[in-house]
Amino acid sequence: MAAVWQQVLAVDARYAAYRTPRWPQFRTQYVRRRSQLLREQAKGGEPEGATRRWYLRVRARLLAQRYGALSEAGSCRGHSGSALRGSRTTLDRMEDFEDDPRAPRGHRRSLSRGSHPGAPPERPPGVVPTPLAEASRAMAGDTTLGENYAFAGVYHVFDQHSDSAVPRVQFAHDDRHLLACCSLDGTISVCRLAPGPPAVLRVLRGHGAGVADVAWSLANDVLVSASLDATLRLWAPADGRCIRRVADPDGAALLCCAFQPLNNNLTVVGSARHMVRVVNISTGKAARGGAGRLPGRVLALCFDAAGRVLWAGDDRGSVSSFLCDPNTGRLTKASRVVVQAGGSITSLSARAWASREAPDPSLLVNACPDRLLLFRVVEEEGSGAPGLRLRRSFPTRHREQPLRSCFCPLMSFRQGACVVTGSEDACVHFFDVGRSARATVNTLQGHGGAVLAVAFNCDESLLASSDATGTVIVWRRQHAGRASPPSPASLPGPRPQMTQTAAVSKGVY
Repeated sequence: MAAVWQQVLAVDARYAAYRTPRWPQFRTQYVRRRSQLLREQAKGGEPEGATRRWYLRVRARLLAQRYGALSEAGSCRGHSGSALRGSRTTLDRMEDFEDDPRAPRGHRRSLSRGSHPGAPPERPPGVVPTPLAEASRAMAGDTTLGENYAFAGVYHVFDQHSDSAVPRVQFAHDDRHLLACCSLDGTISVCRLAPGPPAVLRVLRGHGAGVADVAWSLANDVLVSASLDATLRLWAPADGRCIRRVADPDGAALLCCAFQPLNNNLTVVGSARHMVRVVNISTGKAARGGAGRLPGRVLALCFDAAGRVLWAGDDRGSVSSFLCDPNTGRLTKASRVVVQAGGSITSLSARAWASREAPDPSLLVNACPDRLLLFRVVEEEGSGAPGLRLRRSFPTRHREQPLRSCFCPLMSFRQGACVVTGSEDACVHFFDVGRSARATVNTLQGHGGAVLAVAFNCDESLLASSDATGTVIVWRRQHAGRASPPSPASLPGPRPQMTQTAAVSKGVY
């Protein structure tokens, strides 16, 4: 699909919830049909820049007149700003990128974010290229980061949680096509993307309130869910059975959960009463010594790659670390860092390597308001406790929603390193962690509300993103040097596409 029609689709998606308020099941059908019509129009060629800007402005104004101004980003629908602000968001991105008449077809250049063609690649301070880094570049075919994270379009759209936010999506470990989604409607859906047409295998029911988080066990035989009904539940995804129900001893809403990576018999849960607890899933009881207290509500949890350090974020803007004994589940408070005073920490992701050229542990943090932070994990002098040193800060639209981000799982095999995050501007953003400026690599548009969660599958062929309106979009990545995987038969006609706001890879258009 040509770039201008991708922009039009992004504008239309913002108004999808208004077209059929009584029949939400028709929203996905509208997006699919609109995409098909736009693709047919795109065959006629790309219009001139002035015509493109004029058309987008007129369409945005007509939609605003027909359906009214969009609600604020923090509302239940998560639309961004007013109709004028929503249209300007699209136009600003479009105007930043003009066709380069000297470039081959399919290429575009950035006027505001792109790096200078002759400039040497930026490297983090103190990082020295290694033979492993050169080997990784050879494996990637010396392609750019923008080419590695170019997307060919939408693989499938799930809308089984219509009108209820989906705060978490997660692919199963080492499985390309098994996806779990939790929703504030109180259910969890397990989806299979292949083989065969993508489908919802089963919907797990039992929670009495919204489900805030879900996590797979290492063997993918158990799902754990944390709910606002103050219970933790264990599920067998193979048949949908609830294996165990564990009530919070304080009766507090549970907001996040995570398995202990070295001992999946233990799971950690964070509550609205500032507590972090380790639970033995075999007995349903709390581990002895496996509790810790934070200054605020616990919104995010993650373990480091070694499984020895537990990171926890709260709604007071602090990140705390605990040393965790993988055998007993005992927690020992190690450190606390105020990352965003007066804000909230809504997502934490840890990784042992930021890239093959930066072999240092890293922590990715979504901090409200408006920041995505990448920290280097260091050992504090004297105490030996894990500490944080800010490495990069990326701007995002983040004011009220519990946004999540993640590392790209195969970044160590690419030319550069990349992270991806949701945003309240209804977009998915990719950032290059090696750049101090112009870090945006790609932006995907197509959601009709704030994008709450993102997740890659194990080989990066698919990216799942969920939003505040209950829509889950699975994006198909364009593999450099070879054709994309076939689209599923269940999505008739051409698929809705995204807009790339950085250097576009060869062959995407």
